[in-house]
Amino acid sequence: MQIQPCGPLRGEITVPGDKSISHRAVMLGALANGTTHITGFLMGEDCLSTIDCFRKMGVEINITDDEVIVEGVGLHGLEAPSEALYTGNSGTTTRLLCGILAGQPFTVTMSGDPSIQKRPMGRVMKPLREMGASIEGKNDNFCPLTLFPSELHGIEYRLPVASAQLKSAILLAGLYAEGQTTVIEPAPSRDHTERMFRALGVEIETSGSTITLDPPEDLHAVDIAVPGDISSAAFFLVAGAIIPGSELTIKNVGVNPTRTGVLDVLRDMGADITESNFRDEAEPVCDLTVKYSKLHGVEIGGAIIPRLIDELPVIAVAAAFAEGETVIRDAQELKVKESNRIAAMVTELTKAGVDVEETDDGMIVHGGAKPHGASFETYKDHRIAMSLAVLGLAAEGASRIDKPEVVAISYPDFFNTLERLGD
Repeated sequence: MQIQPCGPLRGEITVPGDKSISHRAVMLGALANGTTHITGFLMGEDCLSTIDCFRKMGVEINITDDEVIVEGVGLHGLEAPSEALYTGNSGTTTRLLCGILAGQPFTVTMSGDPSIQKRPMGRVMKPLREMGASIEGKNDNFCPLTLFPSELHGIEYRLPVASAQLKSAILLAGLYAEGQTTVIEPAPSRDHTERMFRALGVEIETSGSTITLDPPEDLHAVDIAVPGDISSAAFFLVAGAIIPGSELTIKNVGVNPTRTGVLDVLRDMGADITESNFRDEAEPVCDLTVKYSKLHGVEIGGAIIPRLIDELPVIAVAAAFAEGETVIRDAQELKVKESNRIAAMVTELTKAGVDVEETDDGMIVHGGAKPHGASFETYKDHRIAMSLAVLGLAAEGASRIDKPEVVAISYPDFFNTLERLGD
């Protein structure tokens, strides 16, 4: 696909529903008693993989033009699938399902595409085994995974890294465990699971960095409105900030405080981003307006990293257009995403003439010289693809992006939205 430099981006857009919340809405709707109506659901390939897995376990899920309807089977109503569960490219589906499947009375095998089969699962398997789960994996760390019937018991587990997927897998297993389950985080990670638990009637207490779950008798279905995904909005926030003359409003974006690190960093860099129409619902939501502004380099690391881990590739693009040096550190998790996102972004930014260095846990971007167009590789990674598209819009000269269709993982309409804004 060719990407041409564009003029100012102006107008109003919405972005697809939050991927993390969409996954959890289907999972917990399936385990609840009653019918769950989900509006704003992300119809991306990852979330559709979650639907497919639960349909194979006997859950009726209907998709209409404006909602997903989940007929819950209750906490103990899942059925043994007649075939292996296929999670596609979705790490969230794979890791969170581990927690749910660990407590089932049947044996089940789960695997995904070649990318998932290279992504480590040992970090999730370890605490689940401490809870009594019986899990086997390829080389004891990779998919395919097979989970056997087990009696689970609650544990207190200190996470080695701040990871919402790991935390959620343990808490989901805690639904089936005897006694309390406690998770201690080294830094706050996204808390969508905890919020949704509370909405469904689960007793869960958060005190500082400690989350404690009392296993419920059952879950009670509630309707769920999924806000726009701030990870998808991030591409337009950066594009609006680096393309001269732009003024762009992104409506109905989820601004959960555990997810807004990208707003903090872009504002620290000098971006003009304002919030309006704020609604504090089960998930806080507002409209975001970004205007072009001159950016400067910053240091990014420490406790903020879990709050913007998915946005770091496009933040690296913003850094390429900023004056001065931007240092990204403590971001080792980027190495085990859909691709090694550190190596990928360093390689592709270098193609565009950006002075960038790879480090063990991040990168150093020396901004100031305007990037030029290049022929970019996406590494079959949706966030890399969209980050490079933003780079191409603001670069000098045309760019080419290979395998652009990978954006369907989280934002199927991404390129159509870009084209509309550039008209």
